[in-house]
Amino acid sequence: MTTLESAPTATTDAEPDSRGSDAVAERMLQIANDGAICALASIGHELGLFDVLAGLPPVTSVQLADAAGLDERYVREWLGGIASAGFVTYEPSARTYALRPDHTAFLTGTSPDNMTRMMRYDALMGLVQPKVVRAFREGGGLSYDDYPGFHAIQAEESAAVNDRSLVDTVIPVAGVTDRLGAGIDVADVGCGRGHAINLLARAFPQSRFWGLDFSAEAITDARAEAKAWGLRNATFVACDVASPVSEPGSYDLVTAFDSIHDQAHPATVLANVHASLRPGGTFLMVDINASSNLEDNLDLPWASFLYMISTSHCMSVSLAQGGDGLGTVWGVQTAERMLHEAGFSDVVVHELEEDPFNAYFVART
Repeated sequence: MTTLESAPTATTDAEPDSRGSDAVAERMLQIANDGAICALASIGHELGLFDVLAGLPPVTSVQLADAAGLDERYVREWLGGIASAGFVTYEPSARTYALRPDHTAFLTGTSPDNMTRMMRYDALMGLVQPKVVRAFREGGGLSYDDYPGFHAIQAEESAAVNDRSLVDTVIPVAGVTDRLGAGIDVADVGCGRGHAINLLARAFPQSRFWGLDFSAEAITDARAEAKAWGLRNATFVACDVASPVSEPGSYDLVTAFDSIHDQAHPATVLANVHASLRPGGTFLMVDINASSNLEDNLDLPWASFLYMISTSHCMSVSLAQGGDGLGTVWGVQTAERMLHEAGFSDVVVHELEEDPFNAYFVART
């Protein structure tokens, strides 16, 4: 199976592939097969099959289906695909399956190491492909309503990183731990289901937090989590962050977690962020760690995934709103430039070992 480390890199050379046509055909077949594995892994994650397998000794398809509460015939066929992918071992004489120990961390649990969450994006993008094809022909884009469950997938993925790193690693990188402890005003732009804000509100009870997002469904979920946690310092507001949502100079810290590149008019949002900060305020922006130049992304192991997500979602939802269509791979260089254009004079970009997919921009007024 082709891995991120071993996947052949793209090339800008127009000459024929030196490996020959057989090698090219072999790679194309491998891509198709890996795509199928991706779909199977996504199903396994959504149904919790990997987690169930991890807690059992070698089992038959009947035993696994019983343990997971699923239909045995479907489980058996799924196991065939997962076994041929090399994720589980199969013992023919006993007809039993066991999760490979070296795969467990990457297929199970809630940590950022579990990569099956990412594979759910591919399944969702396949679902909307006919609408994306139509947009290629007619222009425009898709609305957020065209992506059922997208907020849930995104929230699950970001929560894994934030649960591990937000309070103890990311906030110290931004240099605002002491201020949060003393009590400041904080807003999160494009907060989604609000898990990041709720984590911060729980960790820093002296500070006051506002989560801003135009998805009423996401805001409802954010409020529900805050209520379940007994938080009194977290408020969530359904609004369009492209319009000023507060008086100038309302906040000491503004955050944006993987949300700016989706905006219809990101430059306007960044300008609003700058205006909303008090003198000496901080903007922590987490966004995709890639280059603005295609040639610099050709060796990035997950570049094709980023361009796929952009084509099928991030660029499209912006265009659907008559927006700029910035796209997922706007890149660090463009992000820095736009932050300066928004009025930030001090911009520092950090990379974290815990999250190689994102860059962490700390900008100050």
